[in-house]
Amino acid sequence: MKEEIYLSVVMPAYNEEKLIKSTLIEIENFLSEQKYNYEIVVVDDGSGDKTFSIVKSLQSDFKNLAIIKNDKNRGKGYSVKRGMLFAKGKFRLFMDADNSTSIDQFANFIPFLENGCDIIIGNRALKNSKIKKHQPFYKELFGNIGNKLIKLFVVSKISDTQCGFKCFSSNFVKNIFPKLTIDRWGFDIEILAIANKFGYKIKTVPVIWENRKETRVRYKDYLFTFKELLKIKINLLTKKYNK
Repeated sequence: MKEEIYLSVVMPAYNEEKLIKSTLIEIENFLSEQKYNYEIVVVDDGSGDKTFSIVKSLQSDFKNLAIIKNDKNRGKGYSVKRGMLFAKGKFRLFMDADNSTSIDQFANFIPFLENGCDIIIGNRALKNSKIKKHQPFYKELFGNIGNKLIKLFVVSKISDTQCGFKCFSSNFVKNIFPKLTIDRWGFDIEILAIANKFGYKIKTVPVIWENRKETRVRYKDYLFTFKELLKIKINLLTKKYNK
């Protein structure tokens, strides 16, 4: 009988040919030294570069690497949802392809997962977190404004909803991810809003985080995320997530 997969690492990727190989090698090197079984699931979100072929070329050397390719660019939220529902791990970690938070930070999540937490998120705003390299000023400004709006509208007690390092139990994924409606940047907010609504305990943990120059968040993405925030609020008010 095949041994249970303890950890699934789910990674959405869109035009990440410059970074994804080094990120995946770092993940594989770390996980191969652990005592638990694992898998890595990459979801290529309709990339127009060599992202897909790079990941495919690594499969022969990796213990358990899967890649899914969207037929076109669907969005980060869509890709994370697809990867999470495809994964088989007891715990399922979402992390960014740019490796802003490295896989070794997962070790700090394990005690809380083993104590029954269904959702654990990296939080860059906590006292013991470390920012090795900050974002440009305008990104931090818009991020701070966005966090205040998020706290006002949907998730009042979490100071950092957007860090791309979150882990969920398989039970949480099964019950909550099919309810998600946001396909792009605001999916993190929606996950936490639904979790809060249904009484899941959300544990925030300090992380070491580093801004990577290669990331491509644009001004209009902040405006689009605000529209998604309003959609989430309307969904909560109309009890859409109860279905």
